[in-house]
Order: sequence, then C-alpha cells, then structure tokens
Amino acid sequence: MHKEEYEVSVMGGGHTSAPQTTTVINMPRDISVPDHVVWSLFNTLFMNFCCLGFIAFAYSVKSRDRKMVGDITGAQAFASTAKCLNIWALIFNIILTIGAIVILIIFSAAIVQAISQMKTHPGGF
Repeated sequence: MHKEEYEVSVMGGGHTSAPQTTTVINMPRDISVPDHVVWSLFNTLFMNFCCLGFIAFAYSVKSRDRKMVGDITGAQAFASTAKCLNIWALIFNIILTIGAIVILIIFSAAIVQAISQMKTHPGGF
C-alpha cells in the first residue's frame, strides 16, 4: 500500500514555539489488477487445449475473488498464472489450427490428384 502524507498546520496562532500538528492520512490507491476473466472464458469455450482454458478461467475467478476481498498481492499472483495459462492455450491452439489447415491442404491435394489420375486412366492403375 502506498502512503501519502499531508501536513496540516495549525491556523490562527502567531509565531509561537508550540509544536506543529501533523496528520498522516492513509489513502489506499485503487490498484487495477486485470483478472483476464473474458480471455479465459474465450479460451474455455473455443480453444480448450488440454483444459488450459478452464484452468485459466478458475485462476481468473480466484483472482477476482482475491481482488474483492482486498488481497491485491494474491489477486496479482492468480492473475499472472491465469495470463500465463491463457498465453499457452493460445499458442497451442494457433499451432493446432495451422497444423489442421496444413493437413487439410495436403489431403485435399491428394484427393484432387487421385481424382485427376482416375480421369486420365479410367478402369485401372
């Protein structure tokens, strides 16, 4: 927590040797901790490789709970874990998507080649 100090001087008195009054006001800053709930929900619904999206969603909810209680350190730790899991889920799913597209292209080319070969050699190999 950050502490800010404000000095309040006593008004109305002359230049006496009386001690000045100092007041310390603790002002908690509204620290924004991103909990990545929407990103985790997206990974859970659309790209749930090895349940990483669901686990990230669980950590995101834990981060939000910690933030509501006021435990900023715990919220940041859970949010960091959720972010890491979301990044890995995204990377794995991009790799899987690219792999699926490559396999689809290879099989499509093989099918087109087989059909063209059947047209040129009807009845046999």
